[in-house]
Amino acid sequence: MRKVIFGINVTVDGCCDHTKVGGSDDIQEYFAHHLRDVGLFAFGRKTYELMVPFWPDVARNHSGQSKAMNEFAQAFVSVKEIVVFSHSLEMPEAKNTRIVREKPQDEIRRLKQAQGKSIWLGGVTIPSLLIEHGLVDEFHLVVHPVVVGEGRRLLEGGSLQEKLQLKLAGSKIFQSGSVALHYLKR
Repeated sequence: MRKVIFGINVTVDGCCDHTKVGGSDDIQEYFAHHLRDVGLFAFGRKTYELMVPFWPDVARNHSGQSKAMNEFAQAFVSVKEIVVFSHSLEMPEAKNTRIVREKPQDEIRRLKQAQGKSIWLGGVTIPSLLIEHGLVDEFHLVVHPVVVGEGRRLLEGGSLQEKLQLKLAGSKIFQSGSVALHYLKR
């Protein structure tokens, strides 16, 4: 069975809005390392449109502002398939993208049963829904040492049927003061 992994940057006050949370080279290296074991991305439309064509263009042109950006871009394009959950996206930007208009939780349950590398979730809305349905197996949270006081938060407006118990599997402190926390679902 494939693992479903959620990775995100978050502020100390829980904001996971990409416009409020910055990243450093060591954090991009951290995420690039973890993408090497991923065979499929699952995003909502907004996250997909942030990631594609940006990262494929960086990978093709080696146009990142740093070596870490270019390495992340290469790790991003090495993932074989992208599933986008959307009712409004007409045509995908990348050839390896499939649009799914049905319930994300049903598609992820089906994909988990298939053979292959792990499934990586990005964004806020789709991962929140999948967390509510108990479909996320691992969490990679990079907590940034900043309080922004506004912005989107994980599970905002949603609810869990029961408390989700996690086990700390690892942590890493970056020079910036950010901390990566790797949790497994119990």
